[in-house]
Amino acid sequence: MNMLCYQCEQAARGTGCTTQGVCGKEPIISDLQELVVHAAKEIAQYAHRAAQEGRRDPQVDTFVLEALFATVTNVNFDPERLRELLHRAAEVKATARSLSDSGEAAPDELHWEEASDVDSLRSYVPPVSLARRIEDLGAEAAGLGELALYGLKGAAAYADHARILGYEDPELYDGFHRLLTAIAQGSTQRDELLSTALEVGELNLRAMEILDQAHTETYGHPEPADVRITPRKGKAILVSGHDMKDLHALLEQTKGTGINVYTHGEMLPAHGYPELRKYEHLAGNYGGAWQEQRREFADFPGAILMTTNCLQKPQDTYKHRIFTSGLVAWPGVDHINDRDFAPLISAALEAPGFDEDGPAQHITVGFGRDALHKAAGPLLEAVGQGKIRHLFLIGGCDGAKPGRNYYTDLALAVPEDCLILTLACGKYRFNKLQFGTVARIPRLLDVGQCNDAYAAIRTAMALADALDCEVNDLPLSLVLSWFEQKAVGILLTLLHLGLRNIRLGPSLPAFVTPGVLQVLQDTYNIKPIRDPQSDLNEILG
Repeated sequence: MNMLCYQCEQAARGTGCTTQGVCGKEPIISDLQELVVHAAKEIAQYAHRAAQEGRRDPQVDTFVLEALFATVTNVNFDPERLRELLHRAAEVKATARSLSDSGEAAPDELHWEEASDVDSLRSYVPPVSLARRIEDLGAEAAGLGELALYGLKGAAAYADHARILGYEDPELYDGFHRLLTAIAQGSTQRDELLSTALEVGELNLRAMEILDQAHTETYGHPEPADVRITPRKGKAILVSGHDMKDLHALLEQTKGTGINVYTHGEMLPAHGYPELRKYEHLAGNYGGAWQEQRREFADFPGAILMTTNCLQKPQDTYKHRIFTSGLVAWPGVDHINDRDFAPLISAALEAPGFDEDGPAQHITVGFGRDALHKAAGPLLEAVGQGKIRHLFLIGGCDGAKPGRNYYTDLALAVPEDCLILTLACGKYRFNKLQFGTVARIPRLLDVGQCNDAYAAIRTAMALADALDCEVNDLPLSLVLSWFEQKAVGILLTLLHLGLRNIRLGPSLPAFVTPGVLQVLQDTYNIKPIRDPQSDLNEILG
């Protein structure tokens, strides 16, 4: 076995990738990412101890977020970048150690910082590998530890996006250090591990709250907006990923150049933010979800920017005109530092661009927290009058694995007297279809990115308060698709809040053993998806 990774939904055979990641991750990348996570655990233990003594360091806090985010699925595939990250980790670890008066070493500390090259670094991996954790702790305990760790990776992604916009919370960093310390201790007690996982869900809720504040105070509250989904004639840049600050900086730098900027994947919700939508050359959205990018990027006649996770191996046909930024990396792909997009802009000007306008077609986005709250009155009235029978939240990650047509079929089968809320890239399964209105409210409401689950949660809580009931008593059903670690974080948040009857698919996590699944089913009534009509019949009773 060259590697073992089962952190995402597309894990080979539903059990784990052992020779190469389905995502394209080679064993060398898997090894270096294992060591990056271990480095974050060591640093977090020192930082947690220092925080209890009233000491902290921003460099330490930032590094832990970046280390976790860099190991999320489809972020960093470059061994040299990971080697540099580990060398930086050595410096941060020394800083973290110096913060504490204790002087004690972190438990099971490795001295990987003594290695100078990739091969030397890999020699430190076996004792801290996933395979070793399973061997030492057992499949169930190791899987529960990974459940918490993967949720923490997702929370780190959200916290890092907020940090980039200048929004931080010292208590949030303390939570990361404390929970990484708990994970590193390697408990084998099911109840203790489940408790840690639910605490990760609580932490992720706070991370999403801070990111919501960062986005809305920087770019305004999302508003319903029609987005063109066909191209305009002219030079073009396509922006994929999740990072709004990168998009904003690019829009500023492309003013007056004649270049049209398009969103892709999870950048679609950018069109709902007033401070981004005001740029006339934010021309529309091109393509769909991340797993289609190799075909869509090859067809796109301009330059491409990948801002966060969801990168796939670039094809040679466009490798010369795709760029990465932030923590994203692929060997041989040019990287943008400090948001200086001059190379990207030059590549766009050299590319042919679109030679004519496509036929005008639009979809509507922008039903964020503020817009949903404004619609709460008419929504409650329609529910009370029986005009709206039920609300469905159908959303989450998209992916290439068979079975995801379930979400399209379910959305199409939802009766016309029901509303559908959607978010994240899973919406591309049906967001270009026509659903009409009910009680003068659009039947399909696009809430935004995956992190905008916070907006959906807040809206559900507000509806429950208005109806004087618990969230679980609302005429609301959650039917979720998952793929990577941010989705794990959101699921843990929902469980932390006590939500029940969640349907999850297209397949269940490989790291959740049958025993743990039984506990989740008994406690929260989590259900694997079946077929759309059976699930719909059960939901509507």
